[in-house]
Amino acid sequence: MNNKDIRTRIEEIGVIPAIRVTSAEDARFAADAVSQGGIPIVEIAITIPQAIHVVSDLIKHAPNMIVGAGSVIDKKTAQRCVDAGVQFLTTDALDVEVVEFAAKQGVAVFPGALTPTEILTAWKAGADMVKVVPCAQIGGESYIRALRAPFPQIPLIAAGGVNQRTASGFILAGAAALGIGSELIPWEAIALRESARIAELSRRFLNFVATARKENEDRYAGMQLPKETVEAIAPLVMQEEYR
Repeated sequence: MNNKDIRTRIEEIGVIPAIRVTSAEDARFAADAVSQGGIPIVEIAITIPQAIHVVSDLIKHAPNMIVGAGSVIDKKTAQRCVDAGVQFLTTDALDVEVVEFAAKQGVAVFPGALTPTEILTAWKAGADMVKVVPCAQIGGESYIRALRAPFPQIPLIAAGGVNQRTASGFILAGAAALGIGSELIPWEAIALRESARIAELSRRFLNFVATARKENEDRYAGMQLPKETVEAIAPLVMQEEYR
């Protein structure tokens, strides 16, 4: 799949599990557990020991899984990830060089950004989606809603502090997808090898996304508007409703 296909598939699923654990073995366990719960996507933090090997191993042995690398901090690291066959890259802060590199390589890239200036800069540099992080700490769903009004054309990933209480609200506010870490992959579930628990959490978050999207669709069901128009005006309408 090319970068556009990856973006489309991730938007369809709506959840990006961010795996940030302390060993390669734990990372492989977490990846398998979320897959069992119906999420064929993993973002392997480059801070994990032997992260590149984990990425290449998953790509080789889990061909139906979309494998990405997270917390990429520079172009050199991005190159190593691309050489390993990674299908998308994410960063925790905006690094234009990484975004431009990924765009030239045809690899999907979701840079981290926070301010409107950073979000627009990331988009102009070639981002496929922009990860708003840390989202919960800077205003949560109200911040996503505020950003969607001036940037309806930019798909936003809400990340940082997303949990079971807030997941639906982020989607209702206009987030295209959710980046979820420890709330989806708890440390204790990794330590105790509770794959069923992680799989159940995966199903819950998928349901939060699907239910919220259905609510948004129902809101405009009788208006006979194109999907792109609905996505553009939804944040504006919701801003009025929440005033």
